[in-house]
Amino acid sequence: MSGTARSAEGLDARRRKLLFRSWHRGIREMDLVLGSFADAAIGDLNEAELDQYERLLEIQDADLLSWVTGEMPVPEVHTALLKMIMAARPASRSATA
Repeated sequence: MSGTARSAEGLDARRRKLLFRSWHRGIREMDLVLGSFADAAIGDLNEAELDQYERLLEIQDADLLSWVTGEMPVPEVHTALLKMIMAARPASRSATA
């Protein structure tokens, strides 16, 4: 996957910007995690969730990656949103092998 599978058509400017930022992180792993989430959910997030997501996108990739991989605990302020993001990820192949 090289980028968004979702068209930005029909999204307001805020959601288009968040979709773009989700796929252009700097660390490919975070592009895939956040970009896939944005593809699936950006149109359905309410204003409060969009606010939280914008704040999450301000966090450095290294910190986000350490939360996603479980190397570091997720700060409570981001726990609900990170759970939503992780739930949107496809099942791991290693879990079925």
